[in-house]
Amino acid sequence: MHLNPYGADAVNLAADLANRRPTGVEDLADRCRAAGLTLERAVGPDDLDRTLAAVDAWERVVDAAPGRERAERLNRMLAQASAHPRLTDHADSGWHLHYRDEQQPLGAVLFSLFAVGTALHLAGRGMDRIGRCAVEECTVIFADTSRTGRRRYCSQRCANRDAVRRHRARGAPAQV
Repeated sequence: MHLNPYGADAVNLAADLANRRPTGVEDLADRCRAAGLTLERAVGPDDLDRTLAAVDAWERVVDAAPGRERAERLNRMLAQASAHPRLTDHADSGWHLHYRDEQQPLGAVLFSLFAVGTALHLAGRGMDRIGRCAVEECTVIFADTSRTGRRRYCSQRCANRDAVRRHRARGAPAQV
């Protein structure tokens, strides 16, 4: 696995897997590769199960109130994922840090990656920089990597839909 910086890339992968759960082992492997992870071993059913558990734990962090509650949930994830950081140069990709023990299965790697990446993302950008779309019927999770930190919607489509809804509500005649 070679993702730098851990923060934004890891959080975006977690959001992708949360919004569209992997349908099987091959889907998980393909999406991890597409996100830039180097898979050091074959991906198996246990990896899929552990990944889904990691996504569930991560969603509890997303759904927590920003601040202390979110930090406490994330700290529980970090405690479960704790390992000594280490320098590695696998596949001659250049020296970089891994926040996990060597030769861990993918499910455990993703759990650690989501925990550390989210911690770096929130500590560096702000505790409110992950969330769900502000459109009530949309449950999509997003990581706010914008410069201003004011993102409220998962997509421009949802932002436009909500703007149209608010505009129509202002122009509607009062109900008696």
